[in-house]
Amino acid sequence: MMANTKRLFAAVKIIPTGQFPVIYNQIKAALGHEKITWVNPSAMHLTIKFFGETYVKDIPAIDRSLQKATSGFPSFELAVKDTGLFGSRYQPRVIWFGIEAGLHLQTLFGSVTEQLETIGIFPDRQNFVPHLTIGRIKEIKDNKNFQLVMDRHRTHDSGSQTINELVLYESLLQRDGPVYTPVHRYGFS
Repeated sequence: MMANTKRLFAAVKIIPTGQFPVIYNQIKAALGHEKITWVNPSAMHLTIKFFGETYVKDIPAIDRSLQKATSGFPSFELAVKDTGLFGSRYQPRVIWFGIEAGLHLQTLFGSVTEQLETIGIFPDRQNFVPHLTIGRIKEIKDNKNFQLVMDRHRTHDSGSQTINELVLYESLLQRDGPVYTPVHRYGFS
């Protein structure tokens, strides 16, 4: 990373409440012998836009765009439901919890995308798939047990929460995992 850049992303903070920590801990304990890097529940967030390495001089324009995108945006409910995988069943890469937030979340994503396009920042993927990464898989030694654990936790309702702000975070990569520091906050009405 160069001195005049910051690694940035815009996200909504997720507070693990209700059944969330229970199910997370059950999955983590059941797969404790596998090579999986678990995301710290206190760092859970739903990424709306990942910027990556960003020149410090470009941050004010990003800030203005995010202010416009969230101006007058209402608070909304978001539910954490179900467990899934990215990658194939036999070569999984990521374990995730699903997000159900309906139209408000899609509208927020669209508004942020639209405002960022006005300053030349375009979406990096076509489909917005709301999810929370809970673990990054390095290696699965016991695939049969892994599939049993995933099947056992495939469907669940881990509770809902009110989302009342978007946060522009800086991500500092550390040996023990990334540290996320808020750069700007954009409150909803």
